[in-house]
Amino acid sequence: MTSISPPESLRCINADSREPAGYRAALGDTRAALLHTDPPYCLLTRRRKGGDLRDTRAHKKIDQNPIVRFETVRDYRAFSEAWLSSATAHLTPDAPLIIWTNLLGKEPILTAARGLGYPHLRGEYVWGKRTTDKNANEQTLRVYEVALVIARTPAPPLAPGDLPTVWAVVGGYDDEGEAKRWGGHPHHKPFSVLEPLVRTYSRPGDTVLDPFAGSGSMPSAALRLGRRPACLEIEPEWAERVTHRLRETAREEAQRASAR
Repeated sequence: MTSISPPESLRCINADSREPAGYRAALGDTRAALLHTDPPYCLLTRRRKGGDLRDTRAHKKIDQNPIVRFETVRDYRAFSEAWLSSATAHLTPDAPLIIWTNLLGKEPILTAARGLGYPHLRGEYVWGKRTTDKNANEQTLRVYEVALVIARTPAPPLAPGDLPTVWAVVGGYDDEGEAKRWGGHPHHKPFSVLEPLVRTYSRPGDTVLDPFAGSGSMPSAALRLGRRPACLEIEPEWAERVTHRLRETAREEAQRASAR
């Protein structure tokens, strides 16, 4: 059984994902076996046609802090190249990349990954978010973001006895009711959405790297599943919150283990 990390040893590094110093502080000499992260999305401040400004009243969620906007897809591609080149230098050779993005961000991320030697898109993990649009017979799901699973090599073929790979999940923004507890970050993701990815692409004891920790959804999910989280967050306040969250999660998991 994989041991649970001591709470006091867990820390989210306050650092810029484009700079190598943060990775050294988070990982030391360790290389991560999985990159699982949710970088700022390619949220353009102007519409693609006509150049008119977006109506912020109709897009309240993207105006919450912390948020990053990019004027052009080219800007976002350069940003993706900068942080990915630093992050991939700290991965094992066979570590896959799982990068969450909205539809605008897919092409810039894939282009940056190919340039760094990750040419294979193994698939898109789709999160269908529940909406309030429903009637007695059906419910509408909204697909706003996907997780790109990218690797240096193609996916190995599944043997007849292998479990299938999960490529879609249905869930709300906060099915477990944890978003508010950990700060109400606009990019919070519930454990039920993240769990299939962590289970499929890493093993207990592996180090999972997240250079954009946000509220800590991904490093916390890694910790709950017996992995070792390593994470960075550029906003000092959120880095402190993630550190607190990881230490609380470690205590809770230790209590569950002792109660079994």
